[in-house]
Amino acid sequence: MSDFQKVAAVSEFPAEGRLLTFVDDRAVLVLRVADKFYAIEDVCTHDGQPLTDGPVNGCEITCPRHGARFDVVTGKALCMPATSPIPRFAVKVEDGQIFVGPEL
Repeated sequence: MSDFQKVAAVSEFPAEGRLLTFVDDRAVLVLRVADKFYAIEDVCTHDGQPLTDGPVNGCEITCPRHGARFDVVTGKALCMPATSPIPRFAVKVEDGQIFVGPEL
């Protein structure tokens, strides 16, 4: 993916909200954390399950299945059973709209 794609309006996001969307046939989870937006692939690198419903605490998301934690800013796996980072995507906000771009 080379271009940014509009995924939502900022007004659609409550504080600390999330939105599952698809970008180039990849499930992407857009998260609002402290008025910043982050986009990660919606997949736990431990077992391939979605992170969609995982609890978010600060900039960490926890896999609801086995408890692996990831940093949504860096993608880094923070604890076992995950050892690989989750893919992240560029995010920009312009004129009240959220755009997701290329994988970082």
